[in-house]
Amino acid sequence: MIYVFLADGFEETEALAPVDLLRRSGKNVVTVGVGDNIIKGSHGITVIADTIAQEIRLDEELEMIVLPGGMPGTLNLEKSEYVQKAIDYCVNNNRFIGAICAAPSILGHKGLLKGKKAVCYTGFETQLDGAVICDGAVETDGIFITARGAGAAIEFGLKLVEKAVSEEESKRQRAAILCD
Repeated sequence: MIYVFLADGFEETEALAPVDLLRRSGKNVVTVGVGDNIIKGSHGITVIADTIAQEIRLDEELEMIVLPGGMPGTLNLEKSEYVQKAIDYCVNNNRFIGAICAAPSILGHKGLLKGKKAVCYTGFETQLDGAVICDGAVETDGIFITARGAGAAIEFGLKLVEKAVSEEESKRQRAAILCD
């Protein structure tokens, strides 16, 4: 199971492009509302989450969590005790954590990116405490998959597919959506 956390002010493209690609790849993806199941994105698009953060289970079925960026979505994610517990669970159980745009700052504030290669939205680099800042659109280091922003949402989603399923499936999805 993959949890994609949605908090008021999330960047819609950064959340929904990965959800779409992961579901196309056959993964069980659950959107998780932080605070409520009706969440309004940073551009006024309202999404009804599959569940709410208070109801998630952190157990062996959890494969990955995804943290979309956006403002104030990132700040709202970081304030959530449920998101914090999910991050801790993933770190302690070697599960993937995807974070895009401003959301890698949540990991940086926890000290999780020290010595790790990472990318984020321009201007948030100082929030990635000790990370090795890279130039690409998407960067993977261990369990951490980070991406720059909305323009990298498809590449981010394809990298999540690669890690959650396989490189072959990521290539198959790339071809299926005509992403060259």
